[in-house]
Amino acid sequence: MKFKSLIAAAAVALSMGTLALGTAGLAAAQDKLEKTDIKIAVGGKPLLYYLPLTLAERLGYFKDVGLNVEISDFGGGAKSLQALIGGSADVVTGAYDHTIQMQAKGQPIVAVTQLGRYPGIVLAAVNKAGTVKSVKDLKGKKVGVTAPGSSTNFMLNYVLTSLGMKPEDVSVIGVGGGPSAIAAIKRGEIDAIVNLDPVISQAEADGDITVLADTRTAKGTMEVYGGPYPAAVLYAKPDFVKENPKTTQALTDVFVRTMLWLNKASTEDVLKVLPQEYFLGNQNLYAKAFEHSKPTYSPDGRFTQDGAEAALKVLKAFDPAVASANIDLSKTYTNQFVEDSLKRLQK
Repeated sequence: MKFKSLIAAAAVALSMGTLALGTAGLAAAQDKLEKTDIKIAVGGKPLLYYLPLTLAERLGYFKDVGLNVEISDFGGGAKSLQALIGGSADVVTGAYDHTIQMQAKGQPIVAVTQLGRYPGIVLAAVNKAGTVKSVKDLKGKKVGVTAPGSSTNFMLNYVLTSLGMKPEDVSVIGVGGGPSAIAAIKRGEIDAIVNLDPVISQAEADGDITVLADTRTAKGTMEVYGGPYPAAVLYAKPDFVKENPKTTQALTDVFVRTMLWLNKASTEDVLKVLPQEYFLGNQNLYAKAFEHSKPTYSPDGRFTQDGAEAALKVLKAFDPAVASANIDLSKTYTNQFVEDSLKRLQK
């Protein structure tokens, strides 16, 4: 028994030592950061789409690399993008789509870490309205999205155009990504909704919606987009990356470390880290929502050319500015920082 106890103690010590060395390696790699106070913008922090941001924060990973982070939560991705362009945010956890759209507008931004490999966005009819049985029934109807111009709005636009309809055929209403979205459904203020978990799982459990299109799985993403489709990413202006390479590397280290942790974590592990308010009053339901969404997360933070090309194809279908622009996808993302992180974190 003593021999077994000694082995167990040695195993624990080895595990702790490995963890300490990994953290020390990250800290050593990020000596003398150019900028330690970082403002991050996000459009709907409690959404499972942005789960890696909350996990990174609550697991203490930002502090481990010497970053003091202030997170500002907005109603949708379009608003967090505005914060970056306006200068009130240094970086954004937002949709990859924005990197393409902004290049078309002559205001380039670059994604440095991929957080989601499937969008996880769901289009559903609101049962109380009772007027939508298929996507074609959306014409002339009110459709709730997290915020106009956000990734939920983009999915709606693409689904409409793929069926020969136009984005202008519907009235888009911003309903947010939390209790406000649930309230809009229950009050019958919208005929359909495009949103994410945990909102979708809550509305499904309550019998308030009927799903029409679902990108929480590889199969559903293939049905909507015809291939892989990058979702949430960490992006910044190219000037920020150029002027703050060590800080950018530190941020990437944080999110790659988070993706590796999430890839191995159980549902219980995740629930223990999150604040109670994320559960919308029902932890069991949130657990199911997380399990629905877990396949959407990137396993390692890497981007793929196929995913970038899929996003460009989708945006060209409904965005005239993108369709008429000469987009250089190599400037919308980089794997440089992710590869450096993985060399150290996967040892």
